[in-house]
Amino acid sequence: MSTFLLVHGAWHSGRCWERVVPLLESKGHRVLAPSLTGYGDKAHLLGPEVGLDTHVDDIVTLINEEDLSEVVLVGHSYAGLVISSVANQIPDRIGHLVYLDAMVPMDGETAVDVQPISQHLIDLAANSDTGWRVPPLPERPPPFGLFGVTDPADMAWLRTMLSDQPVRCLQQPAHLDNPATTAIPRTHIHCVGATPPGITRRPVPALQPNGSPSQIWELPTGHDCMITMPTELSELLLEVSHSGVGCAAR
Repeated sequence: MSTFLLVHGAWHSGRCWERVVPLLESKGHRVLAPSLTGYGDKAHLLGPEVGLDTHVDDIVTLINEEDLSEVVLVGHSYAGLVISSVANQIPDRIGHLVYLDAMVPMDGETAVDVQPISQHLIDLAANSDTGWRVPPLPERPPPFGLFGVTDPADMAWLRTMLSDQPVRCLQQPAHLDNPATTAIPRTHIHCVGATPPGITRRPVPALQPNGSPSQIWELPTGHDCMITMPTELSELLLEVSHSGVGCAAR
């Protein structure tokens, strides 16, 4: 049995994983899909002081309180920054890092460094009434939709879980200065459906930090693949849990 910890991206909540969780649990795995501070059941905690460090603390605290080990830590989108810094703090508890269409930072980098369009969002927040709230990205006509979701019913469901992102989440740097993190195997899952203008993806190096060939998988769908392709995503995550450290590139 593996332990999966699924970390949602900006503007979302833990509810976005509702279609994936039962598929993993049905195979006997333990699955946690918390909402980060400021979202979902923690929406009342949203404030200008909430940042990347807050969300890293959320996940580190959960892992320690639940005494989790060999965690398959999955970060979607912005949460690539979160899981990187979590692994930096508690590498001995992480069995695998999965970057799900995610930002993949170097030490000291912010969301702006990884995804430059984030600066535009920061500027919008600075010019808003509050000065710190970044609203969800707007819906676009197909094939882009709302975070890659184009089915009307799915879009309506997704809207119920979206809320503003504090600007500090985009400004605080990720930390990856612990040499022990290099031993943790990584998998990158890219959503290769329609990509909105301005969104970029860094190339993944041929080798992981641990020296193994990089593992890169693709899903032919939009950004929120946990909503649009939950079965296919779950199958890839199950393969991660079965393959262990020495898995080959695909």
